[in-house]
Amino acid sequence: MNVKTPKGHPLFGRVSGELWQQTLEQSELLQVDKGGTVYQPKRFRRCLGMVLQGRVQVRREALLMSTLSAGDIFGAAALFTDREHYPTTLTALTPCQALLIPQDSVRRLLRESPPFAEDYAAYLSNRIQFLSARLEAVSTPSAQGKLARYLLAAGDDTLTLSATQLCQRLGVGRATLYRAFEVLEESGAIVRSGKTIRIADRAALSQSTNEMEGKEV
Repeated sequence: MNVKTPKGHPLFGRVSGELWQQTLEQSELLQVDKGGTVYQPKRFRRCLGMVLQGRVQVRREALLMSTLSAGDIFGAAALFTDREHYPTTLTALTPCQALLIPQDSVRRLLRESPPFAEDYAAYLSNRIQFLSARLEAVSTPSAQGKLARYLLAAGDDTLTLSATQLCQRLGVGRATLYRAFEVLEESGAIVRSGKTIRIADRAALSQSTNEMEGKEV
């Protein structure tokens, strides 16, 4: 299998070349057409997946969780558990190729590559923080609070995405989203230009998550 050692990758970047080649020998390439399902609750593999090409949408029922692209990881929730259902549905937004590393190979990486074990622990910790932030974003009653929490959790001060995408991720209507934009812009917390949202004042944005809780837009 001709998949180069992913130098600089946050999870596999410190795996030795020899161990990576041995891992590839036990792994599988998955090809999925646009619109096809990569994983779903009743059809998945006990594998750690890495997107090699294309984009993959991750949903939990109606909630859009994230969009994966080349280098992104999926499948950790299925590895070391006896649960018979996978928690999300992964759908190919474009023709996709993914590497599936079986459970036994992941165990070997954890056992024989201490750097990988450290990076895997860091990956899981980051996933916990991301999911906690997503839970907060969707559970906050007000649209302003949802939007503020989502922007704070994004990690970057500048985010580019459409109003339609934000509506889906926050579970609000377009008119409600625009009113939330107005409130946060008037407070000086954000600056918006087209699809680009820039955090102008993190303190003000953080305060908005508290002030808006319990209030409806």
